[in-house]
Amino acid sequence: MTRKNLLKLALLCIVTAIIIIVYNAVAIWQFSKQDQTRHADCAIVAGAGVKGSRPGAVFQARLDHAIWLYHEGFVETLILTGGFSPGAARSDAAIAKEYVLTRNVPASAIFIEERSTVTRENLRYAAEIMSRQRLKTALLVSDPLHMMRMRFIAWDNRIEGWSSPVTASRYQSGSTQLPFLLREAFYYTGYR
Repeated sequence: MTRKNLLKLALLCIVTAIIIIVYNAVAIWQFSKQDQTRHADCAIVAGAGVKGSRPGAVFQARLDHAIWLYHEGFVETLILTGGFSPGAARSDAAIAKEYVLTRNVPASAIFIEERSTVTRENLRYAAEIMSRQRLKTALLVSDPLHMMRMRFIAWDNRIEGWSSPVTASRYQSGSTQLPFLLREAFYYTGYR
């Protein structure tokens, strides 16, 4: 193959990748506008990091939404996900549990998953908890732009789940949404 043909092939691959990522970004944006909240056995809360001994702002918004789902009777159980941040003595999920307990959710309604470091693991390990507890359905709780990939991964883990996006997302402005959207489009494309 000549150098010119190699260059054309490389350009074609780059253009194709850009088209796929843009197409997925549009799909993610459209899906982020859907709220499928309904009654389910549990809510699975995607981890988002902690600050010291408290959930970070993004994680706290997700936890607050899950707490609202619990108190409004949409779910009877919360599955909090998140492993150990580098150098941490407690998992993100354990810190999240402490936060949720202070918001009038009983310990008997909270399960934690402490092994995950990425969304794919959040859902794989949450599916194990669901199986052990005989939970059949789940509301998936995260930021709106994260919901499409989270739901797709849930399906791959045989979780019958619906999108229940956080309404008070920290990603409200264009300057915060665009990087999140591009990152999600890249991760979603890679996952697919």
